[in-house]
Amino acid sequence: MKLNTNSNIYTIFYTTLLVVIVAGVLAFASTALKPKQQENIALEKMQSLLRTARLGEHASAQENKSEHIKALYSMHMTNDFVLNHEGKVIEGEAFEIDLKAQYNIIKQIAAAKTPEAAQALREQLQLPVFVCTIGEKVLNIFPCYGAGLWGPVWGYIAVEDDFETIYGAVFDHKGETPGLGAEIAHPSFYNRFVGKKLSKEGVFKSISIVKGGGQADNPNGVDAISGGTITSQSLEQAIAMWLNEYQPYFNIKRAAIGSDTCCGDEFCGEAHNNDQNGKEPCNGEGCGRKNENRNPEGHEHQTK
Repeated sequence: MKLNTNSNIYTIFYTTLLVVIVAGVLAFASTALKPKQQENIALEKMQSLLRTARLGEHASAQENKSEHIKALYSMHMTNDFVLNHEGKVIEGEAFEIDLKAQYNIIKQIAAAKTPEAAQALREQLQLPVFVCTIGEKVLNIFPCYGAGLWGPVWGYIAVEDDFETIYGAVFDHKGETPGLGAEIAHPSFYNRFVGKKLSKEGVFKSISIVKGGGQADNPNGVDAISGGTITSQSLEQAIAMWLNEYQPYFNIKRAAIGSDTCCGDEFCGEAHNNDQNGKEPCNGEGCGRKNENRNPEGHEHQTK
């Protein structure tokens, strides 16, 4: 029997078969490429963390960019861990924490109608910290994530061991306006954060991003982006919201500066000189977080 190629049945059958074949090819391609996509996402995150510590700025010029970034990351990013709302280390993979999910919790905390509701939400927080060592300098790197004008904005802030001075910062976005809000992703903007302070008269004070805010007599201010007022305000809010949740950890670390007592980790039973430079590791038998991967130059414990 001759097939009638002009019939409706033939058209429907042919169209359905074509759709199934194309869908199958796309699904196979997506599955096959997923590991590479995940690797690229991880590599981009590594580079962002390095750039926050003012490292790897010229990675793109390297013959093998990915290997160069991985080598720098392995050399300088000596630790990472997850904190709870009390500033204490909990189990978790800092690198895998979903910042958007944590941001949603932080938003709900801000909108909570009772202290009890806010506390219940705060107990769900998982706050990642990344430790970067550059010679004798030890930096703690904290993320931030929020809503910009047209999409999410996010970034990282590196803080020196006084837990007050910003060493570096990097920000990015998904859909801010080119030439305006999108400027937050450029060094000409995020380098303005270098040397700025996160306290005023001994009390936490986040960074204000306002027009003219970068004057020398304003240690807590950064000059806003010209024409990018909403993005600047959104980023300012995101930074403040996130750093506010890290204040219990900041307070623990500041209180331990120059102290001969333990670092504050409830799993650690060793008394030692914790001068915030992290040069003397904890070797106490009472330390429940010891493992072979502990950074020999820092007291912070791996949770991996």
